[in-house]
Amino acid sequence: MKKIILSLVAISSLGFAGGDIVPVVPVSTEIDETGFYLGAGISAMSSRDSAVSMDIFNVKAGQDRLGNINLLAGYMINEYLAVEGRYGFGLTDGDKVEMDSRWSVFLKPTYKFENEEDRANGENYFAVYALLGYGGIQLSGINGAIANVDESGFQWGLGLSYTFRETARHDNYRYADSWTVYVDYTQVGNDMDDLYWNGARQVDADAFTVGLIYKF
Repeated sequence: MKKIILSLVAISSLGFAGGDIVPVVPVSTEIDETGFYLGAGISAMSSRDSAVSMDIFNVKAGQDRLGNINLLAGYMINEYLAVEGRYGFGLTDGDKVEMDSRWSVFLKPTYKFENEEDRANGENYFAVYALLGYGGIQLSGINGAIANVDESGFQWGLGLSYTFRETARHDNYRYADSWTVYVDYTQVGNDMDDLYWNGARQVDADAFTVGLIYKF
């Protein structure tokens, strides 16, 4: 008898509420990580005779140090892989050389340091990534130095990032906008067959970059 009364009360409540039954759609705990992103960074670059080892912090014979602005754009195919393009131009010249431009197109595999609970809660996270692709660089001489470097080829890099994730609901899934701080090393060129200011015919170039990315 009590069960019948409770059932009638429940039906009456629906009636007073208008009788409409709104289905509850479960929200997925999965976060949609795909999408486009844009970023910018500042690079400290070493350009040098291939016989000279890199040293970002000290000036060495046969090496010049440059500063440049690095712009990037990419697309997250999934949470572990992106395609990324970069373009750089000179910010500060070296003593003998200036950078006219550099460009790269990379595949960017990523490993995130997060567990399932952190991911479900939309927590911030650290990640490491690799850069594998193709690109080119142009260098020219200044202050009376003669240099002509215009080469393209395989490029690679390694990086570390920290992402501030913001999640929001859309229908029955969630998506994430985010800001990411990153630092990485890229080998821009290795044994490039061009004329360098000290007479070398093979040139190396490497860059350390610190920057910020916004994914939308």
